[in-house]
Amino acid sequence: MEVGSQVTVVRSSRVVIKDAIIPAEVVIASGQIADILPIGSGVQSQGEKVLDVGDLVVMPGIIDSHVHINEPGRTAWEGFHSATRAAAAGGITTVVDMPLNCQPPTTTLTNFHAKLRAAGRQCHVDVAFWGGLIPGNTAELKPMREAGVPGFKCFMIDSGVEEFPHVSIKDLHMAMRELQGTDSVLLFHAEEELDLDKSVIGEPSEYKTFLASRPDAMEVKAIRTICELCLQYKVRCHIVHLSSAEALPIVREARRKGAPLTVETTHHYLSLDAKHVPPGGTQYKCCPPIRSKKNQDQLWIALQEGDIDLVISDHSPCTKDLKHLESGDFLQAWGGIASLQLGLPLFWTSARLRGFSLHDVVKLMCQNPAKLSGLEEKKGSLSPGQDADLVIWDPDKEFEVNEKMIQHKNKLTPYLGFRLHGEVFATIVHGNLVYLNGEFSPTPLGNLLLVPKNIPRKNSISSCSAQGPPPTESLS
Repeated sequence: MEVGSQVTVVRSSRVVIKDAIIPAEVVIASGQIADILPIGSGVQSQGEKVLDVGDLVVMPGIIDSHVHINEPGRTAWEGFHSATRAAAAGGITTVVDMPLNCQPPTTTLTNFHAKLRAAGRQCHVDVAFWGGLIPGNTAELKPMREAGVPGFKCFMIDSGVEEFPHVSIKDLHMAMRELQGTDSVLLFHAEEELDLDKSVIGEPSEYKTFLASRPDAMEVKAIRTICELCLQYKVRCHIVHLSSAEALPIVREARRKGAPLTVETTHHYLSLDAKHVPPGGTQYKCCPPIRSKKNQDQLWIALQEGDIDLVISDHSPCTKDLKHLESGDFLQAWGGIASLQLGLPLFWTSARLRGFSLHDVVKLMCQNPAKLSGLEEKKGSLSPGQDADLVIWDPDKEFEVNEKMIQHKNKLTPYLGFRLHGEVFATIVHGNLVYLNGEFSPTPLGNLLLVPKNIPRKNSISSCSAQGPPPTESLS
């Protein structure tokens, strides 16, 4: 079967459905899952295109709800074409783009339309979009929500780019009042400055110097603030890239009191630990920082116990010069890790040794990211009526990460040389074979997703490719 073609049946001895892993045929029609049948029970029709993958695992495509694509504006860092190729190679069928570090940021309706025009006809997988909350743009939130943005990200500390300033407590109260009674979600970069001496002591090329500059207490302080606001206003809140396990008791208590609060962590916090960051290894720098092995173990326990809801990449690449590799200065280097393509094998490599199942992968990397992003009506599970978005992969296959295989625009990543379990064989989006064993569809076949408000249970999310004037979106 040629990459780029439409598939009508996917056959495997290991299809991951809601409560089992079964031999089955996933029947596809008009870009959706029409049925899931026992192998050989369907009536073969003329022109049927069957992809028989033997005992490879077939499951819902991964949804990565935290990706910095950086277009328009900073396309030397990343862009829609390269990012979505990397996603397709990693079994990711939908990414949700962050409102920064593009220029302009997605903080107004006009800027959102500019982003849609930039993304048009470039995407190999589906793309949805977060908006941004910054000081002074509260009046833009509802218009952006009307236009298809499911929620808004803010920073409680300097973001690193001047066009996306951090919010104050006053800004958050204004935004919460604006969003009360809506289905929007506020996403928080949860670090707050402490009332301490900010002078840095230590060698800038030593990771421990940087780690000491971003202590757990910064996350704990911010998350306590978020939980108080969430309980006060009952607006959906989401903590992005939780690093510190010390904040988990605060989260648990807020949820016990009824806070509509969700939490994510990242592959780097689950796969890397501070002890193994080499001197000058600025490709490991991110904010909040990678912490200790003990902290990492607590994050894994929190995943098992349901205190952390989803796992994402927080793919945040930059050009090589911004990592200051020659000086190895952690304090000056850009904080962000490139890993979009590697999310599924990164997670599975560790998760399989900790007793996690394929159903856990689906919950943490498909279903829950879809729910957060307002996409659960059409994405996140294998069932009739859902979009035919599938990843086909071998969870037992081991491979070594090398620069040649990486599809991100900038190849620098801490995972070069890592040996991982879980090789992606094929990725299907809306029934289209967008990636197959190292080859990509010559034509980008992904859609831009605009998320309608208060999705009725029996209706679906329409999708479109944006080109020229900003598109409109309606329920089908």
